[in-house]
Amino acid sequence: MRPIDIASFASHSLQSSRTRTLLMMLAMSIGVGAVVVLTALGEGARLYVVNQFSSLGSNLVLVFPGRTETAGISPGMLLGQIPRELTMEDARALLKSRAVSRIAPMTIGSSEISYGPLNREVVVLGSTSDLLEVRHMELALGQFLPSTHEGEPVCVLGAKIRHELFGNASPIGKWVRLGDRRFRVIGVMGSQGESMGYNTDELVIVPVSAAHMLFNNSGLLRILVEAKSRDSIPRAKQDAESILLARHGERDVTVITQDAVLATFDRILRALTLAVGGIAAISLSVAGVLIMNVMLIAVSQRVKEIGLLKALGASSSGIRTLFFTEAALLSIAGSIAGLALGEAGVLTIAKAYPSLPVTAPWWAVLAAMGTALATGILFSVWPARRAARLDPVAALSGR
Repeated sequence: MRPIDIASFASHSLQSSRTRTLLMMLAMSIGVGAVVVLTALGEGARLYVVNQFSSLGSNLVLVFPGRTETAGISPGMLLGQIPRELTMEDARALLKSRAVSRIAPMTIGSSEISYGPLNREVVVLGSTSDLLEVRHMELALGQFLPSTHEGEPVCVLGAKIRHELFGNASPIGKWVRLGDRRFRVIGVMGSQGESMGYNTDELVIVPVSAAHMLFNNSGLLRILVEAKSRDSIPRAKQDAESILLARHGERDVTVITQDAVLATFDRILRALTLAVGGIAAISLSVAGVLIMNVMLIAVSQRVKEIGLLKALGASSSGIRTLFFTEAALLSIAGSIAGLALGEAGVLTIAKAYPSLPVTAPWWAVLAAMGTALATGILFSVWPARRAARLDPVAALSGR
């Protein structure tokens, strides 16, 4: 039989049993769709983390108080010891490194902000004027924190806080109350949304010295260190460790690079994507078993048809090819339907969670369709061999 005749015959056989064909296509499409959706979620989570770290800034080294060991805790924590706080003097000392461009110390707390009769709880971030450049933040109105007089009672509002307290009116020059202290508004941040676990639109940024007075402490949550170039990052990390070791007399801080953290998350989330994709691919095996069972039933129902083909001169290999072609057509149609189903699911998730950049990786789409095709053909081997072995005389007599 010519290839075109085999394809035409297989297509006609599938169309003549529409219910059976639709059931097998449904099973295959669900498997492919599951692979597409789950790998899209995994890839979306990876891209979300990458974007979050990219928005943090570039060429960054992060300094945290406390020493994190391989086990994930510091030995002092087992003895009930609290890590030594980082101070502003520690932060300024890091500028001695020739590899460091600028630093942005950070301290965070919560307070109630009020203006007239309006008030709400906010996250207060204490830092310096360099935070704007280090974090690549955008200013929408007014000015950022002053580089001098760091203890001056001034603040910069997040976009949402400005809207809730002042509406469309300009807040520049107005006084708001944070806790028991008054602060003059000098600027408004541009809308930037979520970044590293908190919403920058709901922040109030004040000078770090003013934050220390507001929260009655002197420690820093972390220090963001910006290296002069990408090649300077290892030197900046090494210098930060050496400077703080000399100041503290022991290694009691954790210094990590932005790239190292990002690479760790990237490996974890790629492995997660592969794992959930593999789990979803199991459903393709279930679809293959369904194809095998249905085709075995089809062989018993088409005994006379197979006997007639053999009586007309069709070889055993031709019969096998005919069943393989039917399985391939089923798998291709099911894969295409599954791809459409998966993309519809991805679009639905994207609309429900716009901050999550869900997208199915190209390798997952190709792997899902390739696995579906291979599974369909593989599980059709037994029915095809059984059909090819039928004796034409016995088959024509219906035995």
